[in-house]
Amino acid sequence: MQQYGTQRPVPPPGSPQGRPQGHPPHPPHPPHPQAQPRSAVPPGWGAPHQVPPGQAPPRQVPAAPASPPAPAPPPAPSQAPAPPQAPEPTGHVQLPPGGPVQVSGVPDPSAGPVTVEAAHTAAVAVLLIGPAGAGKTTVARYWADHRRVPTAHISLDDVREWVRSGFANPQSGWNEHSEAQYRLARRTCGFAARNFLANGISCILDDAVFPDRPVVGLGGWKRHVGPGLIPVVLLPGLEVVLERNAERAGTRRLSDEEVAHIHGRMAGWYGSGLPIIDNSRQDVATTARLLDEAVARSLTSPPSW
Repeated sequence: MQQYGTQRPVPPPGSPQGRPQGHPPHPPHPPHPQAQPRSAVPPGWGAPHQVPPGQAPPRQVPAAPASPPAPAPPPAPSQAPAPPQAPEPTGHVQLPPGGPVQVSGVPDPSAGPVTVEAAHTAAVAVLLIGPAGAGKTTVARYWADHRRVPTAHISLDDVREWVRSGFANPQSGWNEHSEAQYRLARRTCGFAARNFLANGISCILDDAVFPDRPVVGLGGWKRHVGPGLIPVVLLPGLEVVLERNAERAGTRRLSDEEVAHIHGRMAGWYGSGLPIIDNSRQDVATTARLLDEAVARSLTSPPSW
């Protein structure tokens, strides 16, 4: 074997020391498949083990067969339902199912007559009755705006007109569909009134309730809201009602014949024992003050209805 003077092994031909100057390195040739040494170990037994001279080769233990891969979990649905969350406190008072609501802040009539000032700050529910054009909505809204306690105005006509497609307009004729939508609106208003009262908010509702239909009229409102409801009738003269109805527009304007018919039926409230306010010559503020006086009298001596 050719050696250098330092008695070191000859560098391999591919190393920098063993490559002539000025010649680029040659890429290594891949070994020929037949030039690879055959392993004496059967397939699947691992790489051959180098045994030192003089020792017996260790016993080869077959490798355990590989376990089959675990099946992949099914993909999660794209819109999995979110876990229920605890409700946050919002101050909501749970409404008792189907029973009258007991409100607080109503003066005790046994202590003496209820004053207008006490009635103005009491937690009450008022039903303002009157024909079309009597000014119920205007007076109810003004009365609710100027109360000294939280008060809500619940308009039956507004709730009835929530129905858009399929609205049964009474101008097209009174039929079973318009009657059914009125009943549905009354139940909705009654539930809203009970909900407001349960949460400490007074309310005033307005409706054209007829005295000759006690079961559907006052009886229905008593069932929807509770026995503490205070009914007050707003009944101006026929000429005033016709004039105010002529100023209305849309589905709330009725014919003069219909207005006169409703006004005649409302005259049955005289002698019923309910408080009646004739606002033919009264402005809105004065009518609201008269409403406070009627509420105070009803709290002192509740009418039987």
